[in-house]
Amino acid sequence: MQRPTLKPTDYLDQTALTRIGDEKSGSAELFSTPRAVRSIFLSDIHLGTRACRAERLLSFLRHYESEHLYLVGDIVDFWAMSRGIHWSRQQNTFVQKVLKRARHGTRVIFVPGNHDEVLREYVGTSFGDIELVQEHVHVAADGRRYAVLHGDEFDQVTRHHRWVAVLGDVAYNLLVRLNTWLSLARRTLGISGYWSLAGYAKRKVKSAVGFIYDFEDSVMRAVRDRGLNGVICGHIHSAAIRDIEGLTYINCGDWVDSCTAIVEHHDGRMELIHWLVEPQAANLQPEQLLEAVTAD
Repeated sequence: MQRPTLKPTDYLDQTALTRIGDEKSGSAELFSTPRAVRSIFLSDIHLGTRACRAERLLSFLRHYESEHLYLVGDIVDFWAMSRGIHWSRQQNTFVQKVLKRARHGTRVIFVPGNHDEVLREYVGTSFGDIELVQEHVHVAADGRRYAVLHGDEFDQVTRHHRWVAVLGDVAYNLLVRLNTWLSLARRTLGISGYWSLAGYAKRKVKSAVGFIYDFEDSVMRAVRDRGLNGVICGHIHSAAIRDIEGLTYINCGDWVDSCTAIVEHHDGRMELIHWLVEPQAANLQPEQLLEAVTAD
């Protein structure tokens, strides 16, 4: 059977997407007090690299609190750190913030990915009140059951051709670093909005779209066989909330390129947050933020 032609927007369920800080969306709102949600799901943060957008992630966490916090793999990038370590003050603050939340009653569950796979040796133990697991079944407030896993086990390249995966990782990180300079040039020229070179390149490569399709298909087959209602994963840096033949596919995205997270509300509703707020604007009141974003 011939595959359908897929567009980049096919991977985002627009009814479940909130773009915080995007002047085009008309939803540039922040909260004077943190917004309480039931669960937060984060993946692919890649601590230890220059590409990690820790400053935006801290901005997000200042505005969201939760009962459960899931770290869905590739939180620390040991692959990249073997070539050179970049550990910023903001990255250190993120680690401290997670540890503090764990100490103060937030249930923190860490599912290691392929970039931090060395931690899989310690699955079943806890570090500073953080539970380390290979996989977890999350029961949402509405009773729906989701497998929470990183997803690299469904990536044939990562499993069987590691050198190709490492080479692709180096190329991707190069594009992300180039994007830093491009963003600076856009701001200097007064061009508004955020545009990602790495994301653009990924969407334009036809094989990348096919890879995403294959990944989703493999993940959902495994979930269906286990009688679950859906899956929450990461790995491919492509955020989504989609219904696939009656099951819910959720991908957290990343904090390297897209700056996305999944939040579960107290009624069980899942929402994809695209955090576009510049860190220097994070402490502004909503009306001030709207002015700041529009002027960007």
